[in-house]
Amino acid sequence: MKIKKVFLLLSMAAGVAFADPIPAEALTQGGLQMRDRQLQDIGLVMRGGRGGYIDIGYTYTPSSEQLQLKSKYGVHDGFAFRHHYGIFGSWVLDSISHLGFLTWYERAGWDSQDFFFFPHYGDFAHISSVLTWGFSYTNTKLDATVALGLQHQNLEKAGWRAYPDESDSLLFYWGHARYKNVSFQGSFYSNTFQTLRFSLDLESRELYGGAKSGYKTYLPNLSATVYRRKDNDDDKNFVRLNWEQNLYKQTVYADVSYDFPKGGFHSATLKYFPDPSRLMGFEASCLRRNEIGGSRELLWGGAIDFFILRLAYNSAFDYDNMFRAKGTFIAEFHIDLGAFEGKFFGRGAAKAAPMETSNKTFDLNKFMKVRAEQQNLGNTKVDAQGNKVIEAKGIRYEKVDGSATQGGN
Repeated sequence: MKIKKVFLLLSMAAGVAFADPIPAEALTQGGLQMRDRQLQDIGLVMRGGRGGYIDIGYTYTPSSEQLQLKSKYGVHDGFAFRHHYGIFGSWVLDSISHLGFLTWYERAGWDSQDFFFFPHYGDFAHISSVLTWGFSYTNTKLDATVALGLQHQNLEKAGWRAYPDESDSLLFYWGHARYKNVSFQGSFYSNTFQTLRFSLDLESRELYGGAKSGYKTYLPNLSATVYRRKDNDDDKNFVRLNWEQNLYKQTVYADVSYDFPKGGFHSATLKYFPDPSRLMGFEASCLRRNEIGGSRELLWGGAIDFFILRLAYNSAFDYDNMFRAKGTFIAEFHIDLGAFEGKFFGRGAAKAAPMETSNKTFDLNKFMKVRAEQQNLGNTKVDAQGNKVIEAKGIRYEKVDGSATQGGN
């Protein structure tokens, strides 16, 4: 019954808040965004490099007019979608070594009909997927992690009417290396790089043996990512700088990104997590869309994450990762949970979720003592004169010739 109410509310919201149509070129750029997003998630998991992690998500848009497609032939009704999963697990080799395996998969695009597993493949459909997999090795003594793997990008369907020619299948390889708080990550195709990322995760996290509080928990997390772009065989590479800053007890964060040499300010997000484990969160964001007539257009929005359901409106994350979607509500049903040394947490968390445990131990000596007292309670003895003696907790009753005499020990 509750699920039906959620769907009803989403449908009502979609009916009064329709987005601008998503441009066809945004769909053709989805492969790069999916590959980079998966590597970013893997980088967060590799902060520990051991334990386990699972992330499963399904984005739902209830109306065919909610995220329409804009092509050179006009505006078309349909459904934008994003389905994904990420799984990581590790095994202990010895007291300091851990071997891990990871796989990330995402399928995203636009189709004329809604679906769960099997697309309709309409005339203007564009559906692609990315599979990332690899192995990792972590040495806890050195506090270092190395991971290597491949990325497979596959184009399932691209309507010939609306999209340029694209490669059906592409193979990329990637690598990640971390030493303490410093990490480097790269993605490559043939002999050229696609993305290069350098990160300084200076914030101290109790989850990985860091400080519980103090100034070290307020150190920033910085990253610089170089993106390779080609435009008419000319390099259009750019760098995106990202600064994540703890503002209050690892529950309030600011996240700012900036592009150069061109572009400037990209987005800023203020995040609040009721608990540092990040199993639930709220965010407000501001994103610069483009430049119109010399003025910069800012997109304001936010999101609420209830662990299994994320509701967003004009969120900077959805604009970047959902084909520039804006002006409408987007719902994602998902599970995002990590496990580490018996502790549970969300993606990017600084601390584990509070767990209440009841440790009961069995004390054999105490049990035997209590048992002996119970057996002695009410025991009947006979003294030298043949009188019956009943002892109970320090009180003795004597019966002599049918008459009772009370005495105390």
